[in-house]
Amino acid sequence: MTLKLLKNARIVDGTASEPTDPMGIVIEDGMIREVGPAATAETDEVLDLKGLTVMPGLIDCHVHVIATTANLGLNAALPASLIAARSSLLMRNMVMRGFTTVRDLGGADRGLQQAVDEGAFLGPRLVICGKALSQTGGHTDYRGPYDNKNASWYDQSLGAMGRICDGVPEVQRAVREEIKNGAQFVKAMADGGVSSPSDPVGYLVFSVDELKAMVEMAKGFGTYATGHLYSDEAIVRALDCGFECIEHGNLIADDTIARIAKEGIPVVPTNITYDLLARKGAEFGLPPESVAKVSDVREHGLERLEKFHAAGVTMGYGSDLLGGMQTEQSGEFTLRGRYIPADAVIRSATVDAAKVLRMEGQIGTIAPGAHADIIAVEGNPLDDLSLLTEQGAHMPLILKAGEAVKQAATL
Repeated sequence: MTLKLLKNARIVDGTASEPTDPMGIVIEDGMIREVGPAATAETDEVLDLKGLTVMPGLIDCHVHVIATTANLGLNAALPASLIAARSSLLMRNMVMRGFTTVRDLGGADRGLQQAVDEGAFLGPRLVICGKALSQTGGHTDYRGPYDNKNASWYDQSLGAMGRICDGVPEVQRAVREEIKNGAQFVKAMADGGVSSPSDPVGYLVFSVDELKAMVEMAKGFGTYATGHLYSDEAIVRALDCGFECIEHGNLIADDTIARIAKEGIPVVPTNITYDLLARKGAEFGLPPESVAKVSDVREHGLERLEKFHAAGVTMGYGSDLLGGMQTEQSGEFTLRGRYIPADAVIRSATVDAAKVLRMEGQIGTIAPGAHADIIAVEGNPLDDLSLLTEQGAHMPLILKAGEAVKQAATL
């Protein structure tokens, strides 16, 4: 049995506008055993966190750990060995920013997940959907208008974010295969997108029957379907088919916001990626036709943040960055902070993010029974969200499952 005590921990998790009074946190075998003003334990492993703010490990609800370049067509063609090596570095950098859990929305497989679990790669806990489901000419079909070569190899390429499936039988098979291979939920490209060549935003690419088939298969396996969605028409269509989460949601209408608030459907905005793509997409390898699409969704997405917050929609923190842009993963904190209160921004990466991942009580909280994913921050992020940026520079302590990923010599 391993026992660790954190004392003088003033906790911020986004559920209050001020830190708690100093608490003791007892960690046993990687789990939180006790939290409270009088919590203590007889152990030589004691960390005094006086003067620091203590938070649950951060959660990013929308990443792509295999996206080693913003040119996703090129990424799909790279050797799996190179993708895995580069992915290990991307994941290491994520956890060193304080993200102890991430939800991958297309590409990461059971092998990468297992490599992290076994300690072969240093990285955050991975929650995966396997390959995202796309269709001929849809998002993640990178072939372009003059290339009709067979794309069945996508589902075997580690660097491909998605796989192509056309028609209900192919959709059913794809869902079954991804879940068999370790997928924990289903992700569908249910709208056009920015990074692919032949699918404008608002392009209703899957049929209603195909979308319903995905939902039926997912529910049959005890999980859910989420969708890459921008336009209001595509979002309403997906909701009517039974989708239980919305990725992006930039062009959602006010009445649809009211609907998802009432039905308890979470949304994962990813505004930092559009902010960066608009400014630096070409520098990071995004094709010109994709850069041109960004402006259509960028401003609307930022404006929707205030609407989501006012309506009481559960929002998860999402970055959705590609390649070298992933260094800006924490930039979503300060970007959101221009539009909604700091406690709500933090909650989107802790308690509310855990709801999106359907892992309430396990992550995103400092409470008995949760994984001991804990970070300590110099200063109070409720007053200054930029303390959560700069590649973890203001985080002298990062624990994942009770083990120190980073620990300053002064602690």
